[in-house]
Amino acid sequence: MNLLKRFFRFVIPSIVSMWIFSLYTIVDGIFVAHGVGDHALAAVNLSMPFTSLVFTMGILLATGTSTVIAISLGQKDLDRARNYFNQNLLVTAIASLLLGGLVLLNLERIALLLGATASTLTYVKEYVGTIALFAPFFTISYNLEVQVKANGAPQVSTIGVTACGLMNVLLDYIFVMHFHWGVWGAALATGLAQVTSTAVFVFYFLTHKERLRLGKFQPELRVYRRILPLGVSDGLGELSNGLVIFLFNRVILGVLGEDAIVTYTIISYVNTMVLMTMIGTAQGLQPLASFHKGAGEIHVCHQLLRYALGLIAVLSLFCFLGVEMGAAGIVGLFLEAGNPLIPSSIHALRLYAVAFSILGFNVVLAAFFTAMERPSYAFPISIGRSLVLMAGSLFTMAALFGGDGIWLSSTVSEGLCLCLSLFFLLRYRRTPIS
Repeated sequence: MNLLKRFFRFVIPSIVSMWIFSLYTIVDGIFVAHGVGDHALAAVNLSMPFTSLVFTMGILLATGTSTVIAISLGQKDLDRARNYFNQNLLVTAIASLLLGGLVLLNLERIALLLGATASTLTYVKEYVGTIALFAPFFTISYNLEVQVKANGAPQVSTIGVTACGLMNVLLDYIFVMHFHWGVWGAALATGLAQVTSTAVFVFYFLTHKERLRLGKFQPELRVYRRILPLGVSDGLGELSNGLVIFLFNRVILGVLGEDAIVTYTIISYVNTMVLMTMIGTAQGLQPLASFHKGAGEIHVCHQLLRYALGLIAVLSLFCFLGVEMGAAGIVGLFLEAGNPLIPSSIHALRLYAVAFSILGFNVVLAAFFTAMERPSYAFPISIGRSLVLMAGSLFTMAALFGGDGIWLSSTVSEGLCLCLSLFFLLRYRRTPIS
């Protein structure tokens, strides 16, 4: 098959999967906003750092495992690939059960730590507590989705994520709008949706046994010395996303007040949609590049990177212009006509959207370096764009320019990180993997 066709065969399902994930989280927010109210919408945003922590665990284990599986498949070592696949599912399940249990035992402390106020505390406890119960399904579903792509069936990822999204929207409508279960109902819908996608992926691996399959394994825990450094880039990227939401919430409360949390919640949903588009491109690139690296075809890896960067340039322009021109309509999805927060939310979203023209390049380059087993390059990019540079830019811009500085801080962070990404790309080109 033509390499460009293979690239799009992997990338398009990945992007569509990420779009569906983003859309159903946005719909989740719309139901909460209209079915419960502004304080409930703000509470969901305050809870997001915990949801990011759950996904971090899944991503940390899935990304590294996917890379070593794809390399093993490229080396024609099918038994080793299967062993890594099954071992990681058990490790993921145990780790997420421990995380969920610890959270449930300290629920109110965690809600307060996340920034819950008197008007949002109950909502935050309901949301976080319910998500904690379903933590194993979040992490296992993500792992299986990634391994489906490594197994050469990216279209199954789209099916699983679509089933998850449709179930979440349906249950949101029933639980929030019909049964009036509020924030708890929204969280329950999200958890049951993850159960649905997990079932889809498990069914696939039970019925398709050509390469990866569910079964017994021989423990080989030392492989995590290799898996964890590879996964730490994407994993910390997701964790940092949660930490950044936490920091934004704190700074916004201090500079602009509690009402502006609603504005930031809307921005977070849009940012998630854009970021997932770029991550979808990266996830489509990564298993292909790892496979060809395992096969010793480094020149093919470099061509795949060129395809990915070209696609990112187009997507970045589309996202930036789309949000700039459609800001009023986007805000209107969440806030009722006449809400006094509408003008300031439109202004804030347009300022924040400048970052959308940059961030995709950093995401794809970090993913490429992970696929090439260059965690020393991937990690600084991921942790830089998602935490270190972001936190520094946030505090500096807020201190210098107040509210507008908060909304522009992401652009400053992504711009600085792009300089770092280009530096590592130049170093890589001077010392290519052979």
